[in-house]
Amino acid sequence: MNGFAQIVALLAALVYLGAAPLEMFYYDRPAVRKLLHVDTENVDDVRMWAFVVGFRNLLGGLGTIIGLIILHNGTEAAGAAVVLTGCWYMLLASLAMGVADAFGLWRPRGGSVLGTIGSSVLPLIALIAASA
Repeated sequence: MNGFAQIVALLAALVYLGAAPLEMFYYDRPAVRKLLHVDTENVDDVRMWAFVVGFRNLLGGLGTIIGLIILHNGTEAAGAAVVLTGCWYMLLASLAMGVADAFGLWRPRGGSVLGTIGSSVLPLIALIAASA
């Protein structure tokens, strides 16, 4: 796995790690929901879902970083496989957010566009760079 792909994968992981605590622990704050482009009428009804999404982001980010550590300190092929799996996970999870919005499950509708783009571009670039 080339250096550029590794750097972009690390950046993607850091974005996911940055979003995780916002969703897991600070979702009740209006500024966080505004940043995430989510309009929630009753925060208590979705707090569990926000925690789960944040935890999944935490796992995707940590898994990718663990893969980078394995890549540099263990078996290169195994590390690359873990990094690529993490990038695919981050990409597909972000695209699922866009699909949910297309189904009308996001409030306000269309609110996930920036988040979907922001969370999918880096993993996509890393995957493309790794295949070169």
